[in-house]
Amino acid sequence: MSARTVSSGEQLSLSLAPERRVFQVSELNCAVQSLFASEFQSIWIIGEISSCRAAPSGHYYFSLKDDRSQLKCVLFKSTARLIRFKPQDGLAVLARGSLEVYEARGEYQLIVELLQPKGAGALQLAFEQLKKKLGEEGLFDPSRKRQLPRLPIRIGIVTSPSGAVIQDMLRVLERRFRGLHIRLYPALVQGDGALEQLCAGLRFFSSRSWAQVVILARGGGSLEDLWTFNEEALARAIASSSVPVISAVGHETDFTISDFVADVRAPTPSVAAELVVPTRESLIEQIENCRSKALQALRYRLVVSARDLHARSVERAATSIRRAVARRSQHVDELDLRLDRLLHRFLESRARRLENLTRRLQAADLRLRFARDRARQQSLEAMLTQGMQNRLFQLRRRVDSAHAHLSQLSPLAVLARGYAIVEDQRKHILRSANETAEGERLTVRLHQGQLVTSVVSCTASNE
Repeated sequence: MSARTVSSGEQLSLSLAPERRVFQVSELNCAVQSLFASEFQSIWIIGEISSCRAAPSGHYYFSLKDDRSQLKCVLFKSTARLIRFKPQDGLAVLARGSLEVYEARGEYQLIVELLQPKGAGALQLAFEQLKKKLGEEGLFDPSRKRQLPRLPIRIGIVTSPSGAVIQDMLRVLERRFRGLHIRLYPALVQGDGALEQLCAGLRFFSSRSWAQVVILARGGGSLEDLWTFNEEALARAIASSSVPVISAVGHETDFTISDFVADVRAPTPSVAAELVVPTRESLIEQIENCRSKALQALRYRLVVSARDLHARSVERAATSIRRAVARRSQHVDELDLRLDRLLHRFLESRARRLENLTRRLQAADLRLRFARDRARQQSLEAMLTQGMQNRLFQLRRRVDSAHAHLSQLSPLAVLARGYAIVEDQRKHILRSANETAEGERLTVRLHQGQLVTSVVSCTASNE
């Protein structure tokens, strides 16, 4: 093959062609990651959660989708702790994060840094999710609620020592019933560390047998202010408490998870203080009522006892008389029984004797003999009649057999087949034509009837 000379035009076209650049896969993923790092940081995306999966590591993996496309997302454990609600399928959310490339699979995904529900607030959604979860576990079941002690002397309170709540409660308790033993476990009711201190207070009273009832109290506030009392850890601490717990959080219109789990929910801390102990006056009134009822019952018991004693004295004399009469009646019953036995034996002996005499009389009675002879005669007559009938039956069978035999030999049977008997005037049966002559009168007997005829011609046979 000869070498071809490259023209100047071809050299120009080769110099204008773009230079080929070849990437490694990892190099390309790094280049895309650099692009994402510069252009897609802290972006906001709205969509619906789907294919949500919680990994054992605590990370959440899900996709954000709309009606035309979807985007893979990752919510790491450190960020998930800061979110009040749990991601779940079908939830519309607003997510903030950064796009990154997952080099192992060459896929890009959104690293979620903040997640907010679209529509309902995050706190309200978290409240409903936790309420549903604990309700399904049975923590709100009325059957597990415990009754408060009727008159507790030792009361534990878990709340802030510096707020107005504890002062209001102490005033109410002092006014209603003096001399109560009250212990306060100081705890924050809002902010960092509040959850741990409240749970520690409940565990403190639960682990000791001192308190008869515990009040968990806090004043009013917004949903964010009261959120510590919507935490799952506090709810489980209330449920595991060995002492009945009264939840007195916020105002009458405020409801928290603690209210549903506690044994009793009080609308306000002051009402909780009123619920835990009765007033001294009401207690004294109850004591007076009990004393009045006891006296009335005692008087009634005395009246009944006196009437019973009188009845028993009269009854004792009547009992002695009844016993004497009973003894005499018993003796009469025994004599009556002996007389009945003797009479029964006497009647049995006379009955046996009468039976023997009856049998002897029946044996000598001629009517019985005549009856036996009559029965024998009737039996013989029956046997004779039966023998005669059998004999007649045998004779009839013989006659029938002879009649049948004669019928077979009778000439009348031959006449019935079309033959005839010819007799001359002497009643002699003709057997040959030689036994008659021309002009002789003959009688022809047929099967039915007979004929009188004259011989016109006579032909003798040689056989």
